[in-house]
Amino acid sequence: MTAAVTTSHRPVDGEKRRTPAVITLLVLATFVVILNETIMLNAIPNLMNSFGVTEHAAQWVSTAFMLTMASVIPVTGWFLQRVTTRTAYATAMGVFIAGTLISAIAPVFGILLAGRVVQAAGTAVMMPLLMTTLMTVVDESDRGRVMGKVTMAISVAPALGPTVSGLILSFGSWRLLFLLVLPIAIGVAWSGLRRLENVGETSKTSVDWASVVIAALGFGSLVYGLSRFAEGEVGRPVGIVAFGAVLILAFVLRQLRLQRVGSPLLDLRAFLHPTFTKSLVLMAIAFLAMMGSMILLPLYLQTVRGLTPLYTGLLVMPGGLAMGLLGPTVGRIFDARGGRVLVIPGSVGIVAALAGLSQISLTTPYWLILAFHLVLMVSLAAAFTPVFTLGLGALPSHLYSHGSSILGTLQQVAAAFGTALAVTVMAVRSDQVIDEVGALSAQVSGLQAAFMVSAALAVVVVVMAVMLPARAESPDEPADEPGDEVGADLDAELAELCEHGREATVCGC
Repeated sequence: MTAAVTTSHRPVDGEKRRTPAVITLLVLATFVVILNETIMLNAIPNLMNSFGVTEHAAQWVSTAFMLTMASVIPVTGWFLQRVTTRTAYATAMGVFIAGTLISAIAPVFGILLAGRVVQAAGTAVMMPLLMTTLMTVVDESDRGRVMGKVTMAISVAPALGPTVSGLILSFGSWRLLFLLVLPIAIGVAWSGLRRLENVGETSKTSVDWASVVIAALGFGSLVYGLSRFAEGEVGRPVGIVAFGAVLILAFVLRQLRLQRVGSPLLDLRAFLHPTFTKSLVLMAIAFLAMMGSMILLPLYLQTVRGLTPLYTGLLVMPGGLAMGLLGPTVGRIFDARGGRVLVIPGSVGIVAALAGLSQISLTTPYWLILAFHLVLMVSLAAAFTPVFTLGLGALPSHLYSHGSSILGTLQQVAAAFGTALAVTVMAVRSDQVIDEVGALSAQVSGLQAAFMVSAALAVVVVVMAVMLPARAESPDEPADEPGDEVGADLDAELAELCEHGREATVCGC
């Protein structure tokens, strides 16, 4: 182990409420990079006109970003253990800035796609870096408040993406989406490198390149197959998803073997901590519901009610803002009273809001849609901050980076699955009733069915919420260190053999 320079410390009572500067810098950088995950959703028509591509091809500016995130995040657990905080930050922001510049000046659509891939590779490092650093430098009693600020970045940014892009596109070309982000990203990166200091320790472990390839192909195929489901295909996506699932199984088996004989790329011993596993299940289904609503509501508002992308974005913006702005308040409540008082009501609110949205019609008042969406976003805010904090807090420190990577990977898979499920249920239901009620009413019926399925799945969130503890118990780190049990047993056996005089043939004592 190589110690990195560490200036942070566990805060004493008088300064406990201060957020470490390293976290503030990383939150700002994470907000900037995550904003780009959804900023291109409204630019599809512009790209079709600019490059002369089909709608399916233009959708790849978002699909390629998501695929790259799913492929790169599993590697970040190893990467963050190997390099210092400053190196990880410089790498992530440098790659993101390069991708933004490539996208801004792209002369052809292929170059634009390449730029989005590079952007996503930098983005994939930022959230695990932020989560790992937070768990390292923030005292357990103050993590809820600080995690609330993190929630602002990871929830408000994607929620604001469509609104920001709709506003910018009303003034000019799609290139402005990158040209406006570029100087902001450069400024954030420069400020961060001037003030950021290394925290924690680095470990010079080797990387298993076979695991890297299997993870990239497996998670990439799974997310790609699910995204094809969302585009209305059936046959080929089934094969792609099955291929991805087989590779992920191979990846899991390889990590289990490497945990015994070497250094795993992604340490799956995090799943041995029940609170972490329950938190993952709750987070995945809640994130699935959020992404499903982000797809279904714009479809309803634009194709059924005839709103423009800008007005659609403005209607859903209050929910996204409420979710993010409530983060610090939710965090303070968590620090004071634990997670159950937040997660249980929040999970019930998620089910109630989705059930309410399942009753939309051709004439539902806009204020009621806004109210349901607000309830959904506020309920998600009440759940996400405690769940992130409880889940990662249940892990020993040497698993923080791996837990953050597992969390980020599962978010991408849940986002793809939520989108695919929502669109598939909507399409199947619409096809069933279109001959009876007409195209527009059939689409409404499909939207109702999709929201109802999401509400039914969200019942699992309630169950997981009830099972979670109010606070995560600090794990006994030495007992969780890799290989400790096996090493202790071996030492005991060798000592016994030596004691009985048979050491010459066994250990050469």
